[in-house]
Amino acid sequence: MTRTPVQNPAGRHGRPAYDRDSLLEVAVVVFNERGYDGTGMEELARRLGLSKSSIYHHVSGKEELLELAVNRALDALFAVLDEEAGDREGAGGAPDTTVTATARMKRIIHRSVEVLAAELPYVTLLLRLHGNSEVEQRALARRREFDHRVAELMTRAAAEGGIRADIDPHLAGRLLFGTVNSLVEWYRPDRDLTVETLADALTTILFDGLHGRTAS
Repeated sequence: MTRTPVQNPAGRHGRPAYDRDSLLEVAVVVFNERGYDGTGMEELARRLGLSKSSIYHHVSGKEELLELAVNRALDALFAVLDEEAGDREGAGGAPDTTVTATARMKRIIHRSVEVLAAELPYVTLLLRLHGNSEVEQRALARRREFDHRVAELMTRAAAEGGIRADIDPHLAGRLLFGTVNSLVEWYRPDRDLTVETLADALTTILFDGLHGRTAS
């Protein structure tokens, strides 16, 4: 596999200069290439062009880097749910009954594709966790919380008749987001496919299927 060189910002005397965010960006690339468990601080230091002590100036170790990375992905995904939760309230905080749960669910899928594209390396790392550490277990617990909130919305969508009610909402939600998450395996931002086109197509297929307009 051909690796894309990591570009290091130059500091004084040609030494790389990093803040925590730029250090995290490089670390996520390495974690995705080698696997988190297969990456040691020595490898991170080599790729960054820093001493290990310089890395420790910014973070306590690779566990903190992992936690920062997966929380970035999770925070972005939960923000999508919170956007929809806020939209449920109209003037004076009363429930907004003009927007259906089905419409909200469609917007969540659409926005989740946008988040995945914007935070692709971080979401990729999140989806590859195995639960081998406390950091990973906490991240997986947050993923379960996300799934639960999606299932609640799917239940409301089924109750209002917007989606079929004969499929368990937890299963339906996992299938929907399993499809969204599969994009990390092939989607690349540099290809001739806009995020908007991708999000529109995926949302349409997931909710309307592949039947042609004249199909019975």
